[in-house]
Amino acid sequence: MGLVSRGTAAAGLGPARAAVRPSPPDAVPNLISTPPPEGAAPGSSRIPSMVLKAFFPTCCASADSGLLVGRWVPEQSSAVVLAVVHFPFIPIQVKELLAQVQQASRVGVAVLGTWCHRRQEPEESLGHFLEGLGAIFSHEPWLQLCRERGSKFWSCKATRQQVPTCPATSGEDQVMLVFYDQRKVLLSQLHPPAALPDRQAGDATASAVGLAAVFDTVARSEALFRSDRFDEGPVRLSHWQSEGVEASILVELAKWAAGPICLLLTCLLSLVSAASACRMFKLWPLSFVWSKLSTCEQLRHRLEQLTLVFSTQKAKNPTQLMRKANMLVSVLLDVALGLVLLSWLHRKDRIGQLADALIPVADHVAEELQHLLQWLMGAPAGLKMNRALDQVLGRFFLYHIHLWIGYIHLMSPFIECILWHVGLSACLGLTVALSILSDIIALLTFHIYCFYVYGARLYCLKIYGLSSLWRLFRGKKWNVLRQRVDSCSYDLDQLFIGTLLFTILVFLLPTTALYYLVFTLLRLLVVTVQGLIHLLVDLVNSLPLYSLGLRLCRPYRLAAGVKFRVLEHEAGSPLLLLMQINPLSYSRVVHTYRLPSCGCHPKHSWGSLCRKLFFGELIYPWRQRGDKQD
Repeated sequence: MGLVSRGTAAAGLGPARAAVRPSPPDAVPNLISTPPPEGAAPGSSRIPSMVLKAFFPTCCASADSGLLVGRWVPEQSSAVVLAVVHFPFIPIQVKELLAQVQQASRVGVAVLGTWCHRRQEPEESLGHFLEGLGAIFSHEPWLQLCRERGSKFWSCKATRQQVPTCPATSGEDQVMLVFYDQRKVLLSQLHPPAALPDRQAGDATASAVGLAAVFDTVARSEALFRSDRFDEGPVRLSHWQSEGVEASILVELAKWAAGPICLLLTCLLSLVSAASACRMFKLWPLSFVWSKLSTCEQLRHRLEQLTLVFSTQKAKNPTQLMRKANMLVSVLLDVALGLVLLSWLHRKDRIGQLADALIPVADHVAEELQHLLQWLMGAPAGLKMNRALDQVLGRFFLYHIHLWIGYIHLMSPFIECILWHVGLSACLGLTVALSILSDIIALLTFHIYCFYVYGARLYCLKIYGLSSLWRLFRGKKWNVLRQRVDSCSYDLDQLFIGTLLFTILVFLLPTTALYYLVFTLLRLLVVTVQGLIHLLVDLVNSLPLYSLGLRLCRPYRLAAGVKFRVLEHEAGSPLLLLMQINPLSYSRVVHTYRLPSCGCHPKHSWGSLCRKLFFGELIYPWRQRGDKQD
């Protein structure tokens, strides 16, 4: 096979002409369906030819003349140009290169046509010479793109070697030239389109399929872009990396060292996981306590994330890779915020100040609770209470407060040491420190939780007792087996006893309900504070920080679609469009790449929460095994 050589001079890319009739920024012409040809003479008997879409990279607009290498998509009647092969070249070497690229990328890369860039000196025989290459690299259709010397217009042709079946049909097809940024399309990830109210489902699906073919072709043809300008290969190409591969020594060293580091961290994490899965920690008291502490759940969640991030297995798709990157950035930010908190706590002996202020605050809270109970034991807000039950409940709760004050003063010598170790745990991350703070609040308000449980149980017992006795008056009863209310006949003694019990419960209900209401409000205050802490922890755990950073710095990496801007649209010249990437919105980025949270806290709707409060059902600070999440 002989050497094919044509010399051309080098020149820069000229500015594109302003649009004659530019489309709005959000207007996206349909490049999937084939529009009717423009410029046809009225009354002509010529049958309109098919319009082909040629996606041409902007980096090749100033390249020397040569061959167009890319992929032909017959379903969309589109040609995706990937690179330009320059003279001189040997045809057999070009075919070998394309075969290697096809084997590595599984993409049908072929020679689509010729590219002619007439620069300073006119060359009459150049066009005929390029047309003759169609006999060596046969492709149907054969594209002929030409940029004239000293002109801003482009010449685009698509010829077919086969003889037309209809005599009135032309052998040339019209070409719509679409310019695209090859680097941005290669690095971007096209997301499925959202359902828009002004677009039909079929049109959105067809457009998505057509754009996905273009993005997939460029992304999978990365093996074609590995050539370097310092690499004296047999075939010289022009593409987005023609000036050299984008890389640095630091990046290459990081890639080289990532494997051993990940392997070492994986071994350490496996040892920690094996130690936490020891049988001793699965005994009943330890397993129950550890399942209820927010700190243990957060540490387990971080351990799972670190195991996934430092796994030696490569990500199977870009979604998994993005998930790993989001987890890594979340962990790094969490640790950085924890170190900032640790430095703030150890500066100016703030831990000692907190320990000195904790005991007076606990005594003040206990004193306020004693005043509240003494107010309830009298005539609160002028209400007439049951004197005997009021005194019993008040003294019962006052005794609990006395025990709690003694417990706090017993632990006072160790509080500063405990707070010092809690502050030191901030090096594991801000979320771990916040989880420990939530557990400390739960321990310090344990007496309020006990008051709430006692009041809720008494109130729930009376509510269910009144409902059962109310069914007795109506001649009904609750069928436990069938889980329904059935009719039942009662004798006179049962009705008499039921009346007495109903009267007693009705007159005792206001006293019990008042105590339940007061301690429920205190419990809801504590739950609200813990809920805000858990919300902040879930925000740090689930927020996709890496994806949001990409959306802010490189919005083309997260593509929601494309828009087209008209560059040239005049009679007698092909339609020139510029394809631009529409980035994802911030809300959709968060919705798409949101990380799973810890998931150990209950999530109730307002309806279920009000129902539980009305019937006196307990609101646990942790998720129950049989609860249904609303």
